[in-house]
Amino acid sequence: MSEEKLVGIVLVSHSAEVAASVGDLAKSLAGGATAVPVAPAGGTEDGGLGTSAELISAAAASVDRGAGVAVLTDLGSAVLTVKALLAEGDELPEGTRLVDAPFVEGAVAAVVTAAAGADLDAVEAAAAEAYSYRKA
Repeated sequence: MSEEKLVGIVLVSHSAEVAASVGDLAKSLAGGATAVPVAPAGGTEDGGLGTSAELISAAAASVDRGAGVAVLTDLGSAVLTVKALLAEGDELPEGTRLVDAPFVEGAVAAVVTAAAGADLDAVEAAAAEAYSYRKA
């Protein structure tokens, strides 16, 4: 399976460290899925806590391989920032989708599913299904 056909994944967190760590964790748990394009978009341009439309746009462009981009977010303003970018229409690659999923579990499910060569609908469904993972 060529890298060009894989769904890209963007992890948007208020913290650069959290976004990068969740990406590393997801890729490791997916058997080192190095072919899956995953980019963190955490924090602000100056390294602070928050979200940045510019960092999100750049991350999405960096993982776009033409099969769609799944964007997972941590908290409220990250969701609002991605929704605003999607509404603008030209800030994110075509086929970019905000995925309603838990951040950590959803990221793992998305990366594992993308690594198998699944399309954007399947990646989104796998990530969203993580809401049903029971811990007790």
